Amino acid sequence: MFKIHLKDTVLDLTTPLVMGILNTTPDSFFKGSRMEAIDLGIQKAIEMVNFGASIIDIGGQSTRPGAELITDSIEIERVVPMIEAIHAAIPQIPISIDTYHASVAKAAIDAGALMVNDISCGNFDSKMISMVVDNQVGYIGMHQTGGPGSMHEVESRNNIMESLKDYFMLKKRHFAEIGLTQWIIDPGFGFSKTLQENFDLVKSLSQLKSLDLPILLGVSRKSSIYKTLGVDADAALNGTTVMNTIGLQGGANILRVHDVKEAKEAILLLAQMNA
Repeated sequence: MFKIHLKDTVLDLTTPLVMGILNTTPDSFFKGSRMEAIDLGIQKAIEMVNFGASIIDIGGQSTRPGAELITDSIEIERVVPMIEAIHAAIPQIPISIDTYHASVAKAAIDAGALMVNDISCGNFDSKMISMVVDNQVGYIGMHQTGGPGSMHEVESRNNIMESLKDYFMLKKRHFAEIGLTQWIIDPGFGFSKTLQENFDLVKSLSQLKSLDLPILLGVSRKSSIYKTLGVDADAALNGTTVMNTIGLQGGANILRVHDVKEAKEAILLLAQMNA
């Protein structure tokens, strides 16, 4: 099974893990993930770990539709103090930095982060992959199309799963040439896709196993779920759990979520069913 090296430690993905979301932004789409105050961020991170999170993902740039794009220096100011504080409080838990800027990722690594969660899969910053390789940290690359200001625009295509496989196969070859062979793919639920494509990729997630790379699934409280249900993000926990469960059945190795307890319960129940 997959094992991802994080500097001197190893992330074992033999069984699915939960990644807890913690945002240092004032405008993330789900208010429950916003933690601008350091003490509240530490408290939230510890709570998520107690509920079963194996990774804490910290971001300083909202990627919701219409979000204001900020400079990398502002992003660094937002995330580095939080990473330093959480790393000091729970040093045994890997911290992931959610950014597409290599400079932000490097500052986060210096502050204690061991993974980079890049929604652009190296497309927005040409220095990102070599920086990851040089620092020997984990890497998550997500599928999306367009640039920072157009990542939610949808390209015309016939088959989302074939597009995903082609995209990640090209990335896999390119990254290997730079020296990155162990990394995690994210099919990008909610990014550059129609509502139906979002549901199709979860339903057909097992098709991505042919890439022989671990899969992160990030559906938590996203608009495809709550708009389908006729609710808002605050009322989308049940829908999120349903989608996470289907994703686990399709082979998801990491669930990136706002609600750790419920995601961990889904993993435990499916493990018992498959025992």
